[in-house]
Amino acid sequence: MASYTKDFLMKMLENLWMVRKFEESAMDASLKGEIKGNVHVCLGQEGEVVGANMALEPTDFITASHRGHGHCVMKCGDVDHAMAELYGKEEGLCHGRGGSMHVTKIESGLLGANGIVGGGIALATGSALASQTNGDGHVTISFFGDGASNQGVFHESINMAAAWKLPIIYFVENNGFAVSTKIGSVTNTPDLAKRAAAYGIPGAVIDGTDVLAVYEATRQAVEAARRGEGPTLLDCHVYKFTGHFVGDPAKYINPDYTQEAHEQDAIKKFKAYLLANQVATDEEMDALEKTVADRIEKARQFAAAGTEPDKTRVLDYNYACDNERCVIR
Repeated sequence: MASYTKDFLMKMLENLWMVRKFEESAMDASLKGEIKGNVHVCLGQEGEVVGANMALEPTDFITASHRGHGHCVMKCGDVDHAMAELYGKEEGLCHGRGGSMHVTKIESGLLGANGIVGGGIALATGSALASQTNGDGHVTISFFGDGASNQGVFHESINMAAAWKLPIIYFVENNGFAVSTKIGSVTNTPDLAKRAAAYGIPGAVIDGTDVLAVYEATRQAVEAARRGEGPTLLDCHVYKFTGHFVGDPAKYINPDYTQEAHEQDAIKKFKAYLLANQVATDEEMDALEKTVADRIEKARQFAAAGTEPDKTRVLDYNYACDNERCVIR
């Protein structure tokens, strides 16, 4: 068993709470009409979001799916401007132009959440190719849902990455549903990691409710990619607490799934781990949760008080060609 410092483990718990509280606040704001448009939260998936992102260096890169708030919180660490982006305010990371599904901060290595299913996969593969070409030693992770693994771009990208040994991890956030379609009805195997064998690369199934298991599996894949050994396919099994989007009645989800999801809550399991290993007391963990909750509330107040974009400048910031990972260079 790996040995971890108390500081590392408490930071992991703080990150878990940061993602959970951010998403709970975003969901509440959406239901109250403070955030416009569809909002997709990763409640229930915090273990994989935190575990995977903590295995990266600040200089590494990621792409995320439409369910990308948690990845933004982890990669950018800027909850004020991330929340403002969801609110569509000028102070947002993308000046309110990206919104919930397209939040981006290239300077922090977040190459974008993406409203197109599988839309980030090719972008991440291009990022890995850029790293290999530049010899910068950086690694890219592409996060996407189980449904996206049936898109052609997934197979084209992973084939190219395998052939060229690109420094990338393809990370399937497998919650069992592509919107309302059960993954078992559109694939002939419940184990998407088996697809790695077709491309001659490593593949592994991870328990996404075990944040440390996610961290270790991702860390090993990142280290292999950084050594020039090419890509890994990680099939991370998770649960989601909500329907596809905020407000979705989710009648297609069996109540047994929802009950099991809450029983296997990554935060609950991690707190039990910390207690069992005498890393932290209940009082310490409760205090940390309150600190994070207060921080997120301040971020929400910042976002709500933000500036509405000028409608005459709606096309500003929509295109960029001056960053070092742009195709135009």
